[in-house]
Amino acid sequence: MLGMGLVHSWWAVLALPAATLVGFCFAGLGIGATCYMRSWQDFEFIQLVTLPMFLFSATFYPLSAYSPAIQHVVQVTPLYSGVALLRALTLGSVGPETLVHAAYLAVLGVAGVAVASRRLGRRLLP
Repeated sequence: MLGMGLVHSWWAVLALPAATLVGFCFAGLGIGATCYMRSWQDFEFIQLVTLPMFLFSATFYPLSAYSPAIQHVVQVTPLYSGVALLRALTLGSVGPETLVHAAYLAVLGVAGVAVASRRLGRRLLP
């Protein structure tokens, strides 16, 4: 981005840690979800969730392109928060909502790890 002149703010330095936070969020949610799967065929449900989240994450179209009902659904997805966080950091439009997105991603990641830890702890103890 820097080589192409696309960095508009020094906040872009925090884009790498923010991307790591997004990865932690999805890893936590993923491990939390997979500990409830009964067989490998249940992984189809992961695709059932991730594909619409990918298409409606406000990456390809602005959030205003969707109806108000869809906007509320999109805003609670972790991918939207990740996109909004990284977009704010790289464009320099950092505000209080940026911290809300970061906190939301951290809470979801910790919750997913906690669910998986509790579930796997119960299953592994005699």
